[in-house]
Amino acid sequence: MKNAELTPKCVFDQFAKINSIPRPSKHEERMIDYLVEFGKSRGLETKVDETGNVLIKKGATPGFENRKTVVLQSHMDMVCDKLVDIEFDFLNDPIQTYVDGEWLKAKGTTLGADDGIGVAIELAILDSNDIEHGPIECLFTRDEETGLTGAFGLQAGFMSGDMLINLDSEDEGQIFVSCAGGITTQARFPFTYEAAPEGLFFLKASVKGLTGGHSGDDINKKRANAIKILSRFLYTTQEKYGVRLARFESGKLHNAIPRDGVIVFAVPADKKEEVRADWNIFCSEVEEEFHVTDTAMEFAMESTAPEAVFPAPMSTAFIRAMQALDNGVFSMCQDEEISWLVETSSNVASVQIKDGALCVVASQRSNVMSNLRNMANTVKALFQLAGAEVIQSDGYPAWKMNPNSDLTKIVVETYRELFKKEPKVLGIHAGLECGLFSERYPGMDMVSFGPTLRGVHSPDERLHIPTVQMVWDHLLEILKKVPC
Repeated sequence: MKNAELTPKCVFDQFAKINSIPRPSKHEERMIDYLVEFGKSRGLETKVDETGNVLIKKGATPGFENRKTVVLQSHMDMVCDKLVDIEFDFLNDPIQTYVDGEWLKAKGTTLGADDGIGVAIELAILDSNDIEHGPIECLFTRDEETGLTGAFGLQAGFMSGDMLINLDSEDEGQIFVSCAGGITTQARFPFTYEAAPEGLFFLKASVKGLTGGHSGDDINKKRANAIKILSRFLYTTQEKYGVRLARFESGKLHNAIPRDGVIVFAVPADKKEEVRADWNIFCSEVEEEFHVTDTAMEFAMESTAPEAVFPAPMSTAFIRAMQALDNGVFSMCQDEEISWLVETSSNVASVQIKDGALCVVASQRSNVMSNLRNMANTVKALFQLAGAEVIQSDGYPAWKMNPNSDLTKIVVETYRELFKKEPKVLGIHAGLECGLFSERYPGMDMVSFGPTLRGVHSPDERLHIPTVQMVWDHLLEILKKVPC
């Protein structure tokens, strides 16, 4: 399948244009300018709010003037991640895509289909002159991936629609009607480097090639977390021989399972060979532990030049905290009909040295707000016991299911008629902007769906090409059936 054959062509043409525009989270200025010019050049009412969200309105086609107004919504920013050995500047370089069978992929980077494909679908509808629909408002939010900044900043009255279709879901045939809320916990371990004591031997250990993935959608898939793997080895080594930690770097994104990491540490010189032997055994055990989910993991250990080290008390407390830090699924939903859905989880996402501190970022999610706070407090208390400075985000709310949703009924019925099969109506453990929209627009009827994506938030991100046509056909049929 060649790029020229991708269908619907109008959507993939827009997606190609979007991927030529750098749009990292918090750096969406060029994308905002493009959207504004797109709307105005077509004579469509276009406005930008103080946060940077863009709204483009399109009037109804003849005969559909009395239909309810539908808001189509997607976020304009993308997660920026790449393979370790790839040179790429997300602030300036266009995403390079290629077709692999039925999948569209990027060369060594994230693809940007999350949620560039949603943006492309909206632009294709705005650009069309042969689609039947009532009044439409296309909302493009900014900075969804690193803080839901656009949704947080969206004011009541910016939109005027009655129904909203969020195009930021990742499994065709699944209609989402609720989502989890979330909180981000950041811990700082301030330090001043010290000269390493005599008699120590320095080692550098690393892991890479993990599967990674989205910290919400993929948290229940038992994938390895690079931070937890390295922390486990540090803890057991510290307990046996004593450790002075000099460096710990892993993870970049608050909402991704880290795929690689590196540590530099020192052990008593007379124990170095025992530590190497322990590492080999440990690596073998971890490979066996994750032999289903992480088949390409690579471990390495080598001697390295002495470095300055963290103070001993801080180093010890940090290693113990990272061993104890809860990571993964905390509880599943209690309701029988959704007992398969993760209710509450936590993911340790990154460890980096910044501004004189060793900084840890972890994210907690739950569709039960009281348990979200409990999980976040559990992580916070652990870091407090270890002596860290802890800051937590205000978080974002869960989106509760509306059992009387007219929009859901339309979406399900049109899907059934088009494809002769039943869609799945589900909740999702990831966060969606719908939770914040429901606070500011409590009467708005909402659903979320989209084409199939895999490997989001990682360089393995890929878009299943045939499902884009399915979502496009489905969306156009929905727009025809919107009631008055």
